[in-house]
Amino acid sequence: MMFVDTTVIVAASTPSDHRHEACLNLLAQADSRGAGCASHTLAEIFSVMTSRPGPLRMPPADAARLVKHTSRRFKFFSLNPSEYVEAIQSLARIGHSGGMIYDALILACARKAKATRIYTLNHRHFRMVAPDLASRIVEP
Repeated sequence: MMFVDTTVIVAASTPSDHRHEACLNLLAQADSRGAGCASHTLAEIFSVMTSRPGPLRMPPADAARLVKHTSRRFKFFSLNPSEYVEAIQSLARIGHSGGMIYDALILACARKAKATRIYTLNHRHFRMVAPDLASRIVEP
């Protein structure tokens, strides 16, 4: 299964992003093959799209439509409380903290989905958080 990070969806939704076309093409493949992502990606999409600076900022109603559209395109994976605790403990064991927890949560969902490819524009952090998945973590 292909697994898609929030960064890919955001870039695909931003025509001025230099990675837009590659991400858009990947999402077209995801539609035809089926793909997964983390449930909290929906909240991240809304947060990012409505809080960007100036002309990149999307009105909340438009961002909500993007979230709804995205919710129909993927199979979503969530963590239960013990899986959240394990993701946090794993991150602590390797000495990372702060916002990297969100990468760890996405990667825990990708593991749960048994993802064969994990697409992200944040591959460096993803590989730091989950070195065991490094060969599966790729950019579009």
